[in-house]
Amino acid sequence: MPPAPCPLLPAPSSPLLLLRRRLSVLLLVWLFLAVASPLAAQSPRQVLALTYDGPVTPAMLAYLQRGLSQAEAIGAEAVIFSLDTPGGSVDLTRQISQAIQRSPTPVIVYVAPARAWAASAGTLITLSGHLAAMAPETFIGAASPVGSGGEDLPETAAQKAKEALAATARSLAERRGPDAVAWAAETVLSAQAATAEEALTIGAIDVIAVDIPDLLAQLDGYTVIVQDQPRQVALADAEVVAFERSWIEDFLAALSNPAVAAILLTLGLNAILYELSSPGGYVAGAVGAICLLLAFYALGTLDANFAGLAFIGLAFILFLIDLKVGTGGVLTAGGLVAFVLGAAMLFDTPYAAIPWSTILGLAAAMGLFVAVALRAVVRTQRSAPFSGGDALVGAAAHTRTPLTPEGMVYVMGALWLATAEEGEIPAGEGVVITRRQGHRLWVRARA
Repeated sequence: MPPAPCPLLPAPSSPLLLLRRRLSVLLLVWLFLAVASPLAAQSPRQVLALTYDGPVTPAMLAYLQRGLSQAEAIGAEAVIFSLDTPGGSVDLTRQISQAIQRSPTPVIVYVAPARAWAASAGTLITLSGHLAAMAPETFIGAASPVGSGGEDLPETAAQKAKEALAATARSLAERRGPDAVAWAAETVLSAQAATAEEALTIGAIDVIAVDIPDLLAQLDGYTVIVQDQPRQVALADAEVVAFERSWIEDFLAALSNPAVAAILLTLGLNAILYELSSPGGYVAGAVGAICLLLAFYALGTLDANFAGLAFIGLAFILFLIDLKVGTGGVLTAGGLVAFVLGAAMLFDTPYAAIPWSTILGLAAAMGLFVAVALRAVVRTQRSAPFSGGDALVGAAAHTRTPLTPEGMVYVMGALWLATAEEGEIPAGEGVVITRRQGHRLWVRARA
């Protein structure tokens, strides 16, 4: 016989038990809402703040793309791109403009701080923003194109480039009214520029703001078109989250400094000259190669002038010939003149130029290095025993570098430039000197 149910407890299916269950669920829901509401109030809307100061380079593009991806990931209300740039590559500018316009997060381009500028390509980037602003005492404009080496374009090519760029500027400014469209075209066609107040008057920007809190306060409630859809930005009391550059972006941005590029180029050339004049260690050659590769990256991002590079290459050749042949410093003097001319012409653009103090300092360092190297070569060869014209003939030597057919050999405590009489001789082989002419030896493989 089953036990009789206890009269003090309701049956499992009784209405009283169902009522208790429903009350428990309602109590849990009420508690969840009571806790979640304060938490939601403590999670304000976020605005991601990016800052970039420098020419338009791949480092700027990479930083902006990463920032836009982060803004989308966290659901930011907007992105502030604080900009201070003298301009840069037109191709990179187009990519940056496209990244801004395709962003699902509204982008506010803010020319700041005071005395910053959005010159040349920076003008197009500013016009690309869903909203645009400037700090007091800033300016924008002067977007006329120049050649890849900074030179003025030929008349026909210049006209074509200007018309194409002016059309781009007009399309970016269309939503800002006819005055802004006309001004945007003139920044390209006649290199016009405007102060913050003038840009606001013609509608090229939306507001003038002294800082980011002022910017957010003024732009709160603005309606923008994001991916062809209207969207109202709620910026009041938004939390500003700074988005820093990565170490690689900082490194690449530093390389885009014209002075840094020139210093790396000079260090690389000096190291290569040292390796060629005193081969065998390979450390100087490796360091020189690294410096030159970094310098070439910088030259590419800054649109280096090919004529300037040619002059610097000529200087290197003259230095090397003087070290190998010896002309009493005549070729070194010519090389210094070529180096100064090349460095002055290297970045002949409105946004990149090497200060004369840097150019002259690098030329002095280069000249001092070559002079010391020349003195060391002459002293070493003069100090070698039996250095008379025929005294070395028949002496044994060892190759320090491969003779293909030219290279370096070590004989009687000195390094000599040598030429193989027949074929090629690997490094580290024993050779016999057959004749000598000036600073050059002729050798053959030891039998």
